[in-house]
Amino acid sequence: MRICSLLPSATEILFALGLEDFVTGVTHECDFPPAAAMKPSLIRPRLDPSATASEINRRVGELMGRGESIYAVRDDLLREIEPDLVITQDLCQVCAASPDDLATALSKMKKQPEILALTPHTLDDVWEDVRRIGVATHTERAADALAGRLRARVEAIRVATESVRNRPRVACIEWLDPLFNAGHWVPEMVEISGGIDVLARAGEPSVRIARDDLTAARPDVIVAMPCGYGIARAARESLDASWLIECRSAPAVRNSAVFAVDANSYFSRSGPRLADGVAILTRILHPELPVGEIPAGAFEHVHLRAA
Repeated sequence: MRICSLLPSATEILFALGLEDFVTGVTHECDFPPAAAMKPSLIRPRLDPSATASEINRRVGELMGRGESIYAVRDDLLREIEPDLVITQDLCQVCAASPDDLATALSKMKKQPEILALTPHTLDDVWEDVRRIGVATHTERAADALAGRLRARVEAIRVATESVRNRPRVACIEWLDPLFNAGHWVPEMVEISGGIDVLARAGEPSVRIARDDLTAARPDVIVAMPCGYGIARAARESLDASWLIECRSAPAVRNSAVFAVDANSYFSRSGPRLADGVAILTRILHPELPVGEIPAGAFEHVHLRAA
């Protein structure tokens, strides 16, 4: 079976299921595990991912305003590979290539592959997507075991936080300029970790918010998790962000309880490492609780110059 993954989280799932030898094409963002980055890339972005947050937002708006895709599919390479299965997503036009992006490339192929589009909104959806990939790749037993382990780890943390009396008010920020809250599975992760998400509801998409909205929410903790950013960039841009100055009356800013996390690895991607993300949030909110080992360098306390 030849499998092309146009979604970094799906690539992680495929490798976790032991299917790395069958993965014949990925995206420019598929970097975990490291061996995934060695696979041929089928996707080219039409914007510069190293640009500032405001510039990326402006460029995304321009492309979408013209009805153009943010991603270009290498249809020549796709035809050469002739995949049996293509895994993509139908959740966010900005985050990864969608079925619409594939349409032109697929129209040029003699043999049409099976298309599996993932649209997770909650953690349960993510664990179910693991099973869906297992069915599509005939690895049901391994997929059931993986989904079971992920669910069990998260449920163990939920049990550990049930008795917590002090549940801090938490604001999770998915984009820094302009500000977006972090939706879908993130509010659920906050709740499991012993916090109260004050900006979003579980299962609902991320939306743009005003800086006054953040101040009015009076968060005790702010977690900067800009989509697609690693820890170094998230911490650097959070520290330099002007919105922190404008939101200085918020308890989190006054008390220097602002954290940056490796969103690219543990929060943005709807894959196995979301379980690590729950443990990371719990370590931030309730460091006294045992959550097991968490990845080194996964979060950083942002020591605010403006506080």
